[in-house]
Amino acid sequence: MRVELKQWTQKDRADLVRISNSADRSYLSNRLPYPYTEKNGDWWLNMVSQNEGKDGIFRAVTADGKIVGNISVERKSDVYEKDGEIGYLLAEEFRGRGIMSRAVELVCPIAFEQLGLARITGMVYEPNGASRKVLEKNGFVLEGIMKQAVWKNEKLYDLLVYGKYKES
Repeated sequence: MRVELKQWTQKDRADLVRISNSADRSYLSNRLPYPYTEKNGDWWLNMVSQNEGKDGIFRAVTADGKIVGNISVERKSDVYEKDGEIGYLLAEEFRGRGIMSRAVELVCPIAFEQLGLARITGMVYEPNGASRKVLEKNGFVLEGIMKQAVWKNEKLYDLLVYGKYKES
């Protein structure tokens, strides 16, 4: 399976809505609306077009030419401007195939180069073993655990903080 990243365009709105509605939300932020509507997609694609390459790298994840996920690295602000936070989601039917591991491998060099980052941070809910593996396979190091930091679906989770550093 060929995994590639492509820049989002307005023509991709239907795919964005489809993958956002088909992702497993167990370990995603509640700020991702559900159901995800065309209006949500329009807002997000407009934000991406304004911030691409300046405050973030935003890519559609494709497998054999079909959009199956989303990945981004967003620059933090103020004294944290040399750090970016990575986030990703994958349509549920494509999980377990190594797609997101490859997408993370592809996006990190772009983010380091275009955003001038020194590090990329990944935040993972403790029970999310799949996401932990994705980061670890890509050289992210577990830096710490924020105890009882996430309240999601009436459960309290520890938050694992991972870091990857620009190679000198």
